[in-house]
Amino acid sequence: MANSVNTNVGALVALSSLRVTNSELDKTSKRIQTGFRVADASDDAAVFAVAQGIRGNIKAYASVQSSLAAGEGLGQVTAAALTGISNLVADVKAKFANLADGSLTSAQRTTYQNDAYQLIGQINNFINQATYNGKNLLNSAATISFVSDVSGSSLTLQTGTNLLTSVTALSDAIGAFTAAADYSTAMGALTTFEGFVNSISAQVAAQSRSLSLQRSFVNDLVDATKTGLGALVDADVAAESAALQSLQVRQQLGVQALSIANQQPNTLLSLFR
Repeated sequence: MANSVNTNVGALVALSSLRVTNSELDKTSKRIQTGFRVADASDDAAVFAVAQGIRGNIKAYASVQSSLAAGEGLGQVTAAALTGISNLVADVKAKFANLADGSLTSAQRTTYQNDAYQLIGQINNFINQATYNGKNLLNSAATISFVSDVSGSSLTLQTGTNLLTSVTALSDAIGAFTAAADYSTAMGALTTFEGFVNSISAQVAAQSRSLSLQRSFVNDLVDATKTGLGALVDADVAAESAALQSLQVRQQLGVQALSIANQQPNTLLSLFR
């Protein structure tokens, strides 16, 4: 290699090597700081595009999870109300048994009827209070849909009947229960109402179970998708940390090599002393 004061080949080689080291050091530092092997399109455009699509799916799944959770909440509130109503039906049966006693005085019959009316009022309260997020399945015949997957499919909660209407018929039966002979008619109305409650309970339980199973499945899908995304873009921080230390040493050596190379032209001055 010629000795020249115009072109310092050694310094150029050292500088080129230092640039490569600094570039690799910047990439490694970025991976450690962000935790991502592919943090943006400049790292790997193709992988980043795929990752962005997966992130979009995860956000869509989050909306599905929220919708299914709302459905589960409504189902649980409805089931709790129906359990309370079913318990009150047993109490109403007891009052009807009291009213079937032919030895009751008029005042006693009125007392038992008032007790039964109080129970009916409580049933109405349970129906109207079975509200979750502004929705009530028991005081309407509405069908409420909840998004179940990212393709837009849905699961529903519905009773197909307004339970308040059946309560009104039951209340009328109590008003007509003026003698022991009216027991059969009153019990027929109560049995019909109890059948509605049991049918709705079974229907809501089945629908709620579908919502719960679907939400569990979606949760598993989200976890699996996140794991796949991590494998695609996450950095191995332990490996990157080891690489960082190696590159830092290479950087220091590169700076020293450049410093030595830059001193070479000065040695030519000794030829003129």
